[in-house]
Amino acid sequence: MTGVWHPNTQMAEWGEFGTIVRGEGMWLVDSDGHRMLDAVASMWCNVWGHSEPELVSALARQAENLQHAPLFNLTHPSAERLAEHLLRMCPEMDGVFYSDNGSTAMEAAFKMAVQYWDNQGAADKVRIAGLEGGYHGDTLGAMAAGYSAGFFGRYEGMIPQGVRLRIPRPGDGSEEWDACLDEAAPILENDETLAAMAMESGAQVAGGARIYPPRFQRDMADLCRRNGVLVIFDEVATGLGRLGAMAEYSRQGAEPDIVSYSKMLTGGYLPMAATLATGRVREAFLGRHGENLHLFHGHTYTGNPLAAAVACRNMEMYRERSLLEHVRRISGEFGGLVRAAEDMDIVAEVRHEAMLAGIRLDWEPPAGHSANHILYHIGRKNGVYLRTLGSTILVVPPLAIGEDELRQMVSGVLDTVRDVALR
Repeated sequence: MTGVWHPNTQMAEWGEFGTIVRGEGMWLVDSDGHRMLDAVASMWCNVWGHSEPELVSALARQAENLQHAPLFNLTHPSAERLAEHLLRMCPEMDGVFYSDNGSTAMEAAFKMAVQYWDNQGAADKVRIAGLEGGYHGDTLGAMAAGYSAGFFGRYEGMIPQGVRLRIPRPGDGSEEWDACLDEAAPILENDETLAAMAMESGAQVAGGARIYPPRFQRDMADLCRRNGVLVIFDEVATGLGRLGAMAEYSRQGAEPDIVSYSKMLTGGYLPMAATLATGRVREAFLGRHGENLHLFHGHTYTGNPLAAAVACRNMEMYRERSLLEHVRRISGEFGGLVRAAEDMDIVAEVRHEAMLAGIRLDWEPPAGHSANHILYHIGRKNGVYLRTLGSTILVVPPLAIGEDELRQMVSGVLDTVRDVALR
């Protein structure tokens, strides 16, 4: 057994793992020379493919000058430039707080929300509401807001008490979304302990690519605002073009008080996250020394210069290469390709939006085996790297993928589904 303890993995089931030795564009290459198309964008974060020269050069240039300096009492040009990029992308926001990954970005958001109210004398507003099936990371606050018994049931005793707002089950009709809003309204109105409501923006990705219907996110945000509950949008996996917009909340017509980004911020090359807040939120933390209004939160690698420099170049490339226009062009073909799975008896449902798709199988693995283990190995044989969520296959291509490799990728996924059906 390998000495590396792999995430969310039953180590006894695997024994050994494929060793990736290099990345070439949209491909991962293992130590046996076997090539797989990266059908999950290396856990939903890769934008341009692997070994993109512009990002490698940006990293190398920054490494020659400054590898790390803290943002405690200091700043540096890359952090300042990246903040400018992010605030242009989100003009409703006024401040950028850096951290390391999606979980830490959301923890910062939760602490901002709770302390925002405390700074204004509402110390009882300490709880975070979230949607059933949501996912915001694996840290304690994130588990409370995005609680899933399957992911976190073993830790329930240590998780802060959150509020879970119902959303429809798979297969429910569109009218059920309105019913869930009706159920949420009295909770948001009457629970005076609620500091904020957090939801993934546009879709629940780890929830199996659950795409929100039009107006749901906007209506939920309006409910919160009417009842004095801050709105936190998690765009860690859905922003920066994954669903077709840089700031997905703008496409949804719903403005947050706080919004978080990570994954694709550096193109998938280095850990980096950012939590943005409106001027109203930020101003609540300003005061004289001794009032203790400042945000009590920090990270050693906050605003790391290497990651910030790569993120700046990544965001410049979005504009220079018209990436969103590419996403909008190719996403229609992606949807058409992946929806071919609907004709297979083993497929219960296909969900698609822009460059995100989920294929939910009506299939259970044999006793003692995980769906992920089986589907990974069949996918590898068909030339695609897959990491599934139970019996749901997520297809999350790097945003810059071309038409030929996209067809090849989806073909490998569909072949994998057919092979599962034949087992």
